[in-house]
Amino acid sequence: MSRVCAICGKGPISGRSIARRGLPKKKGGIGLKTTGITYRRFLPNLQTVKVIQNGTVRRIRVCAKCLKAGKVVKA
Repeated sequence: MSRVCAICGKGPISGRSIARRGLPKKKGGIGLKTTGITYRRFLPNLQTVKVIQNGTVRRIRVCAKCLKAGKVVKA
């Protein structure tokens, strides 16, 4: 089962995790130095919910944003 919201289609997106060392200039240091960049995935906050769809109760994966917005009718 894929990590995709059944309502809005939101899925994983890629990004970077940047490791830094040193003290920021703001705090009296000489600045932060980048020591490594690793690629990572930002996953959507999916919840498995029982939903009424076409008169039947089904279990679908919905992101928390759609749940809060009231885009689904819970069973």
